[in-house]
Amino acid sequence: MTTTAAQAMVAATARLRAAGVDDPARDARVLLAHAARVDASRVTLIAPEDLPSEIVERYEQLVSLRAIRVPVSHLIGERDFYGRRFKVSADVLDPRPETETLIEAALSQPFERVLDLGVGSGCILVTLLAEQQGAIGLGVDLSEAACLQASANAVLHRVEARADIRRSDWFAAVDGQFDLIVSNPPYIALEEMDSLSAEVRDHEPQMALTDGGDGLGAYRKICAGIGPHLAQSGRLLVEIGPTQGPPVMDLMRDAGLTDVAVLQDLDRRDRVVLGRRL
Repeated sequence: MTTTAAQAMVAATARLRAAGVDDPARDARVLLAHAARVDASRVTLIAPEDLPSEIVERYEQLVSLRAIRVPVSHLIGERDFYGRRFKVSADVLDPRPETETLIEAALSQPFERVLDLGVGSGCILVTLLAEQQGAIGLGVDLSEAACLQASANAVLHRVEARADIRRSDWFAAVDGQFDLIVSNPPYIALEEMDSLSAEVRDHEPQMALTDGGDGLGAYRKICAGIGPHLAQSGRLLVEIGPTQGPPVMDLMRDAGLTDVAVLQDLDRRDRVVLGRRL
């Protein structure tokens, strides 16, 4: 018995909805596009067509994994961020739209040397280098797998000649000074982990999500270590959880930074704290 693309999507949507997936119709469409190896915008064009058995089988496998809450980005191996498509895996934090708030703030002023602490997929560092053509950057991460992923994305977006990716425990392998330091560190408190969605809690790297404590540990290390590395008039920008603005601002002020401020994301939640060295 043959199955059309439309029939397959209807069945997949119902299955994902029953599994509690937030936007089952969207995910069913994206996964079918991936299974059929067509652009997602073309799925409606193939809707009346019968699907070959190999595509049906591949689609059923993808839907089964999505039903147990494996993120779509992990199933298709990529995620859009700031107008570019990044390769991702279970080894790195999934790029998120709210992080674009940090990108916009970073690009609001010119910079020549940027340091990304906890580079992950490389979405922040690679985007900044792609947007600021004259800049060079260093990205560090404790995870060797993350460093490999970031390096691959640097090559994908043709900034590899200006991007140095190193394995490092925060500043341990960092040398030199930078006029821009950025970070999206692990900021989920350990006690908050159980409240995360299954997609995040069960499928993203724990070391990229939580410090195993109150969620402020990474900010303490960053603020304590910037001394030798943030140039005069240089900026520090960090992504935060929505309730962390006041304590992170205090940490920046204690580190001697001025013009400390909080920026909100598009949902009007506190998202980025920034400061400057005089």
